[in-house]
Amino acid sequence: MSQLIDLDQRYVWHPFTQAKTAGLPIPIVSAEGALLQAEDGKTYIDANSSWWVNTHGHGEEHISQAIKDQLDQLGHVIFAGVTHPKAVELASRISALLPGTLNRSFFSDDGSTAVEVALKMSLQYWFNQDQKKHRILAMDGAYHGDTFGAMSVGQRSYFNKPFEHLFFQVDYMGFPSKENEAPCLTEAEAYFKSGEFAALIVEPIVQGSAGMRMYRPQFLDQLMILARKYDVLIIFDEIMTGWGRTGRLFAMNYLQDHPDIVCLSKGLTGGVLPLGLTVASDFIYDAFWSDEKEKALLHGHSFTGNALACAAACANLDLIEDPAFFEEIERIATAHYAFVQHLKEHEAIAHIRQTGTILAIEVRQQEESSYFSGIRDVIYEHFLNDGILLRPLGNVLFVNPPYCIKDEELAQIYASTKRLLDRLLTDDRLQ
Repeated sequence: MSQLIDLDQRYVWHPFTQAKTAGLPIPIVSAEGALLQAEDGKTYIDANSSWWVNTHGHGEEHISQAIKDQLDQLGHVIFAGVTHPKAVELASRISALLPGTLNRSFFSDDGSTAVEVALKMSLQYWFNQDQKKHRILAMDGAYHGDTFGAMSVGQRSYFNKPFEHLFFQVDYMGFPSKENEAPCLTEAEAYFKSGEFAALIVEPIVQGSAGMRMYRPQFLDQLMILARKYDVLIIFDEIMTGWGRTGRLFAMNYLQDHPDIVCLSKGLTGGVLPLGLTVASDFIYDAFWSDEKEKALLHGHSFTGNALACAAACANLDLIEDPAFFEEIERIATAHYAFVQHLKEHEAIAHIRQTGTILAIEVRQQEESSYFSGIRDVIYEHFLNDGILLRPLGNVLFVNPPYCIKDEELAQIYASTKRLLDRLLTDDRLQ
């Protein structure tokens, strides 16, 4: 055991990890492009973009230089009563990328806090107008983060059982699989008819942590029409689906309408620094504009509007505006699609789905799909042995790589996946 690992095991508490049963963590000491370099010299393909945050690859020079340049000018400053150039630049450029009047950016630290802000905005919007609309509608299987408000609007499950008695009440509609769309719309309208709903929150088109579950944009169009009919605010959690993951810059770009509030994070800085944005429509901002100070959004974080993170995000937008950005996304999406066609009849697969750069394969097993599926560790170790870092969601393995990934690196992932599936055909858990 190296000194690094020895110290890690003494002092570090890792996320989403049962330390007693988990293997030792991989000591990563450097990274470039889609490759991670371990302390022992072994390289790993970062097939999941380091928890879906890394868009352009590790060590991207333009983003690195932007952070260095900003550090020479300003690292951080209080953001209440103060502003600075990179925060203003980022907010204005985000507004230009989003549809409608999504013009007001509230800065926070990550995806969970961006969702917290969206929930507080939507509830206080009605409170400021003396309207008793206090209920939230979410979707079965949702994941919106791990702070208490974000957990409250997420799936009630093994992730948060110790805390559920402290959550605020939330209503859930079914997940709109293609055969279940009409009942889901009927269910949603029955809720909305009460007149008590402040907001609807969804992960548009793709539910990430639920196993990259995908549903049709046409369903979401219809759901939004119902929300508008009953004057319910619409929140899109684009924390994972933003920045090209679905094939377009945002999942909302597949829709006829747009949300009232959108939450952004993960790829916002290119995956280099933590930053969250909650972007609200002008009419929501206007409901907080008052001579009464208590009608302000009394929320903030010590590192709100951090200048280094804002500089990284602006540099990220520079790269997104380059035509090569979507050419790389299309290259990966095309390769994924071809691999899906090759694999779709494989007997070890219960379901295979793909949109944009997201490829998800649900491995067939006797038990229901679960984050705690026993096959998860088999899948994880298989890919590690093949030099690929890929964290499955239970029995769902997914590939969501940095856009700089090379064709030969994608081919290596596909070949390893095929070997795994062939191997699993003889596993008793599938029989």
